[in-house]
Amino acid sequence: MDNYSLDDIFIRDFDRKTQEIAVETEDLRVFYGDNEAIHGVSLPFERYKITSLIGASGSGKSTFLRSINRMNDNIDGTRVTGKIMYRDVDINSDNVDIYEMRKHIGMVFQRPNPFAKSIYDNITFAPKRFGEHDKQKLDEMVETSLKQAALWDQVKDDLHQSGLSLSGGQAQRLCIARAIAMQPDILLLDEPASALDPISTSTVEETLMTLKDQYTIIIVTHNMQQAARISDYTAFFYSGKALEYDETRKIFTRPKIKATEDYVSGHFG
Repeated sequence: MDNYSLDDIFIRDFDRKTQEIAVETEDLRVFYGDNEAIHGVSLPFERYKITSLIGASGSGKSTFLRSINRMNDNIDGTRVTGKIMYRDVDINSDNVDIYEMRKHIGMVFQRPNPFAKSIYDNITFAPKRFGEHDKQKLDEMVETSLKQAALWDQVKDDLHQSGLSLSGGQAQRLCIARAIAMQPDILLLDEPASALDPISTSTVEETLMTLKDQYTIIIVTHNMQQAARISDYTAFFYSGKALEYDETRKIFTRPKIKATEDYVSGHFG
């Protein structure tokens, strides 16, 4: 594989007078023991937009994504430095309540992982843990979340059947509904359609396009067509660095650096 010079790094300088930033990393670094997996990534994410993180396997895009809501904290030997600014608070600081923070920054993982509970209980699990026990409010959360995830019409008569009985695409939309039940500001998705068939993938993409009216969405994807179809911005990761970040149409038609051009054109390696 070619070695790309850090001198070629291009990170677009967002105009904060016109762009409202939902969350931003500043010199974010992730260490697994002595190994530096993420090298000083500073990226702003615009509110109510979809941003795709692309790059080869092992480029650091999923590690970076998980850092945004402190999922890497659970891995032994992992250290994360730098800032993650959300609502003028560095949520990477030790005094931040991680569980409270995750109410605002939700996450959906690569493979659908419904709880071994009913569809209803999957949605209400987190709200109940945070003290919501009013049945009418819980019922409203379930209906609203499932409608937003484009799943309500398919399951509204079967809310008490197991979430494990759903098809792959339905199960992933249940996980999306579960994540948005707490009405987070930001939704992180780590290759949410990689285990799905094309029809289910299309449905998930349509769901995300609808959700961006209410949520800031950051998605890791290995699918170039998917990134081009649904995202407003794209960041290209290589060897733990964000080499280029810009509007998606520019990344795919007029990239600034050779590494990005090689990757999106399929000549990478």
